[in-house]
Amino acid sequence: MTVHVDVIASVNEARSDDFVNRTSIVIDVLRATSTMVTALEYGCSSIVPVETVYQAKHMQGEGDLLGGERFGKKISGFDLGNSPLEYVFPDIQGKRIIMTTTNGTRAIYKAQKAAHVIAGSMLNAASCAKAATNLKRDIVIVCAGTQDRFSLEDGLCAGLIIEELREITGGDIELNDFALAMHCTYRELRHDLEEALLMCANGKRLCRMGYKEDVLYCSRVNRFTVVPVLRELTMLPYRQF
Repeated sequence: MTVHVDVIASVNEARSDDFVNRTSIVIDVLRATSTMVTALEYGCSSIVPVETVYQAKHMQGEGDLLGGERFGKKISGFDLGNSPLEYVFPDIQGKRIIMTTTNGTRAIYKAQKAAHVIAGSMLNAASCAKAATNLKRDIVIVCAGTQDRFSLEDGLCAGLIIEELREITGGDIELNDFALAMHCTYRELRHDLEEALLMCANGKRLCRMGYKEDVLYCSRVNRFTVVPVLRELTMLPYRQF
């Protein structure tokens, strides 16, 4: 059966009808979904994505950690920021993390009308494609973007996931025009993704802020197999289902 795959350039362009009866893959490479993947891989029990700082603080229970950022910086009073490298330590094991970010968690909320919502990144692209295929629905990939604008790193990740989907399905997929453009762009740049991320607008911004290692980390392809899946407003590892 042919799988239809649409890519949406930014959360601002997504409409409710885009998600009905589909699996949505939300991408925020720099850095929210890369951080979610890392946190679950390193043993946190779950991640609750929320839109506002107030919601995060209101939801925090005993033992929960608060994580997130505003405009790239750790939120005052939070335990963790939005750097995936902050989530590779034993302190997060078994912990529920309440997370809010400028773009990524908002995109997850926007996608909630989908039949399934999963978080994708370069770190888990192959497993993300496998999970989406196993869910047996058409797919909409949402690039979170930055301040409602398209971000190249998200588009490259969408192209990478499409490449993985093509491998799984034997090429039996149908792409919208933007998905086709992102797949072609990924294939053009796939041999130097590190440089591509360092040169894109968000990569340059994060490097100026001292987060070059984050950019390099987030450019790694298929490092992890865990796939965050939204269940009752909580991100859990797909492997649990």
